[in-house]
Amino acid sequence: MRINTLFYCIWQGIRNIFKNKWFTLASVATISACLFLFGLFYAILTNFQNMVKTAEQGVSVTALLEMDLSDERVQEISDMISRRTEVRESVYVSADETWQQFAEENNFGDISIFTENPLADCAHFEIYMSDVSMQPALVAYLESIDGIRKVNQSAITAKALTGVNAIISYVSIGIILILFLVSIFLISNTVTIGISVRKEEIQIMKYIGATDFFTRAPFVIEGMVIGFIGSLIPLVAVYFIYNEAMMYVASRFPALSQLMSFLPVEVVFTNLIPVCIGLGVGIGFIGSFTTVRKHLSV
Repeated sequence: MRINTLFYCIWQGIRNIFKNKWFTLASVATISACLFLFGLFYAILTNFQNMVKTAEQGVSVTALLEMDLSDERVQEISDMISRRTEVRESVYVSADETWQQFAEENNFGDISIFTENPLADCAHFEIYMSDVSMQPALVAYLESIDGIRKVNQSAITAKALTGVNAIISYVSIGIILILFLVSIFLISNTVTIGISVRKEEIQIMKYIGATDFFTRAPFVIEGMVIGFIGSLIPLVAVYFIYNEAMMYVASRFPALSQLMSFLPVEVVFTNLIPVCIGLGVGIGFIGSFTTVRKHLSV
């Protein structure tokens, strides 16, 4: 394909947008509305996922060690735990450190008056996971290690967090799919109208030997441009709404902002910008391509 042919197709696609400006405006507005809702849901779900992830980081598995293990064996167990892919961090707490922490938490004061450590059998590893859904597999592995006498886990908490993550994923997929199908339908209608308006012109082009690509390309480009424009408007709107909402919560409800850690607007938009633009252009391409292929039989 020659470069001048490509530029001609691009020019015709842009020209079609202005020739059918009312239908174009309607499609841009509807796509913008759909992607605006997607942007809001994305910002909310991203923050919710971050809160769940923060909660997951506090979930730990405690592996209690047998008494009188050698330092070499403790180090071996530590290395075995650290090599697990689901383990984010493993912290060894000796029996003396366990007793010190317990005394401080319960305000025992000076513990030097105790001649023996009442928690001498409580040396353990505090293990934090990168994925709490892998907790059962990790617990089974820990229980098989010689030198570990007991494993304490937060089964209910891990199960609840895993369920919340699954719900968030299903909701996200459902919302994206619905908005995707609605936007494709609207783009399809706009391109169909454009084809009807230019049908005689297209027939002449086909009669004088224009290829299918040369005939169809302007409509595909038209749909992609509409999708691109329709993705920029909601991005700007969501940016200002999200930023203002964060400032409002921080100023009016400081206790809530400390309890719930909201992601900075830059972090949210680092992923939202390419996702939103990709969805807009992708919707425009798929909607126009399928419509042209279906209706451009002249």
